[in-house]
Amino acid sequence: MISLPSDRTLTEAGFAEARQGRILLIACGALAREIVALKAANGWDHMTLQCLPANLHLRPERIPVAIEEVVEASRDDYDEIFVVYADCGTGGLLAAKCAELGVEMVAGPHCYSFYEGNDAFAARDETTAFYLTDFLVKQFDAFVWRPMGLDRHPELRDMIFGNYTTLVYQAQIRDPALEAKARDCADRLGLEYEYRFTGYGGLASALEARA
Repeated sequence: MISLPSDRTLTEAGFAEARQGRILLIACGALAREIVALKAANGWDHMTLQCLPANLHLRPERIPVAIEEVVEASRDDYDEIFVVYADCGTGGLLAAKCAELGVEMVAGPHCYSFYEGNDAFAARDETTAFYLTDFLVKQFDAFVWRPMGLDRHPELRDMIFGNYTTLVYQAQIRDPALEAKARDCADRLGLEYEYRFTGYGGLASALEARA
């Protein structure tokens, strides 16, 4: 007599099959649009994206704790969890936390570096450059102008940016409107303007390694 599996067994088997190869991407909200675009372009349907608020960068010491909470809540539902953050101002705390949790993260000090390529970025040694990405160009007022109090106290501009010489716009997509806005950001900060098209750079490479 052949015994058929119960509905419960079928459900569990189907769930296990659906889980196979699933990857959770825990990412900074500043990378959401880029990751969604990469997933769609490459058919990476096995990757699920969960973003943390981009404004955690204003308090980077909170990033490792936020990552840990998501990892512990999601670990049983995925075959792999990948942290789509670089160090991002945590001073090594995020790398230590990821090692403790047994998950990998993007290599590099910050997104400006991995977009351009960590080796190329380090070789430039641009200590007087202020960087914007597509996200930061769009959110310049919310993440730069207002948090630094420049909307209320424009006299702070020279105090904060007096040692900078250049605003470097690292563009992920070619968009004349964004480039025009980036030029305006440079003018508002009193800095020279430089445009660099990086594309998705090391972000694409890091995700491709998990495809």
